[in-house]
Amino acid sequence: MGEDITIRRARADEAGVLTALALRAKASWGYDAAFMEACREELTLTPAKMAAWQVWVAEAGGRIAGMIALNLERGAQVEDFFVEPAFQGRGVGGELIATLQEAARAAGVGVLEVDADPNAEAIYAKLGFQTFSRSPSGSIPGRWLPRMRLAL
Repeated sequence: MGEDITIRRARADEAGVLTALALRAKASWGYDAAFMEACREELTLTPAKMAAWQVWVAEAGGRIAGMIALNLERGAQVEDFFVEPAFQGRGVGGELIATLQEAARAAGVGVLEVDADPNAEAIYAKLGFQTFSRSPSGSIPGRWLPRMRLAL
């Protein structure tokens, strides 16, 4: 990759920066403005989410390059897994998911689950996740998302 990736816990004061990253990463799939506006609330990282979840950021080249969160409130859910478009395909996601898996194992988790963006289904599959169901989108009525799981 040519640069070191550092993973650290996110800070509460980074919620706005991380929300903007999530929106840029989601938009990189080519979604239009109306779709993105419909997703805005769900993609907003709030103080409540930051307090309830374990959130990590990846830094590369002095910039925040990605984020991921572990939600242990309803099973073990991968949340807000986004990589800055300029850093996609450069190992950032692999570093983030490895950190999350390590934390999940330490918490006694045996299985991770995620509602994936349909465009990201192949990425999750490369990371070992398998699609087992479909879940309704939290933002777009009538849209269904791949429900995927990974045994740890």
